[in-house]
Amino acid sequence: MKNILVVDDDSTFCLMLQSYLTKYGFSVSTTGNVDNALDTIKKNEIHLILSDYRMPGKDGMQMLEEVKKIDPNIPLILMTSYGDIRLAVRAMKLGAYDYITKPVNPTELLELVKSSLDAKPEDAGTGHVPASKETGTKARKKVDEKGFVHGVSNNWKIVSDHMDIVGPTLMSVIIQGESGTGKEFVARRLHDLSPRANQPFVAIDCGALSNEIAASEFFGHVKGAFTGAINDKKGQFEMAEGGTIFLDEIGNLSYEIQVMLLRAIQERKIRRVGGNKDIPVDLRIIVATNEDLSKSVKAGNFREDLYHRLNEFKITVNPLRERRDDVTVFAARFLEMANAELGKDVAGFDEDVLQKFYEYPWPGNLRELKNVIKRSVLLAKGSKVNINCLPQEILGAPREMEDTRHQNTVDLKVISEQIEKVKIIEALEKAKYNKSKAAKLLNIDRKTLYNKIKMYQLD
Repeated sequence: MKNILVVDDDSTFCLMLQSYLTKYGFSVSTTGNVDNALDTIKKNEIHLILSDYRMPGKDGMQMLEEVKKIDPNIPLILMTSYGDIRLAVRAMKLGAYDYITKPVNPTELLELVKSSLDAKPEDAGTGHVPASKETGTKARKKVDEKGFVHGVSNNWKIVSDHMDIVGPTLMSVIIQGESGTGKEFVARRLHDLSPRANQPFVAIDCGALSNEIAASEFFGHVKGAFTGAINDKKGQFEMAEGGTIFLDEIGNLSYEIQVMLLRAIQERKIRRVGGNKDIPVDLRIIVATNEDLSKSVKAGNFREDLYHRLNEFKITVNPLRERRDDVTVFAARFLEMANAELGKDVAGFDEDVLQKFYEYPWPGNLRELKNVIKRSVLLAKGSKVNINCLPQEILGAPREMEDTRHQNTVDLKVISEQIEKVKIIEALEKAKYNKSKAAKLLNIDRKTLYNKIKMYQLD
């Protein structure tokens, strides 16, 4: 049985943790100050310490320093309010295993307790939350030789596990997630992990295809099949032969094209538009959607038989606001990319910039993060990105992660603007940045769209 010591001057909180963790087979003792805790550690075998940061007398940081002198192999998890996150990150550098913010989520705490007890001593300071605060060398280690970024959030770890499991197979995969969450990123990773890694990877944005050209784009056409078909043309399915075809935003395909796609998947054959010859194809199909296709099936907008053909495995990528631990890991990678593209040598981010990154809800997800960092690197005059380099929508964003005691008001105007911005970005992407088409999708006139693009700095 593992022995856990809880150090917190809130006796009610200590009792709650003791009761909760005891149910899961741990032996839990509690104390209200650091001196008593150190005495307990010297006299008993302790496998894990859960310590509050703010306590009368010595605080959690001093507790950590003393514990490391007694036994550097005992993992310590710091429990802290949101406002003390910077201090908690500093504690990580001094050897704390991880930190968790109050009010504590019991499920998250249990997972953290289990992982810390299973960890090796050298793993101290590599827990999932603090890793999100890394920049520079440590964050760059999370990028592999092919440029794939290894996130550190719980959701991204699940996504990574699923990629490792299904990647080497030939199964069809549905990747579900909001616009900008990195669905194509995941698709390319699945391809790289497969036996087809040295064969073509072909991506098609279904949201940008009209019904008239979709069939030709997918399957090709023969000369004279329609006005403008002056030569035979290979479709993307033929171009992907032996490799992987990635169909992004597949939910936008018309019913007619869905029927043709189903036939191609079932028979592993395609026929060019206007042709009479079946062409065998050998490829893996990965699709992505920003909507729940099962709901589209129920609504009659997506064929059920096609859905089941595609849904051999599903990977769900959460929006960035639900996996904030990944923000600065990706930020470090985007910083490298921006430096290379702009010919600059910005080393990292000021602490208050990282704090803003962590608080901001990122409605545009990774795509927005990448754009913000590129803009910030361009504006940076020193060795680091400072707060003055950030756009106004981030500087003026509400602090979503603030302690619940301070969340007494909601700025509906800001929330509304963030939603509007996301919808404009999605429309522009679907219209391939044709502003006239995007305006029609949004049911607004072009002048209004131009004004909003300027307001949200989407140029």
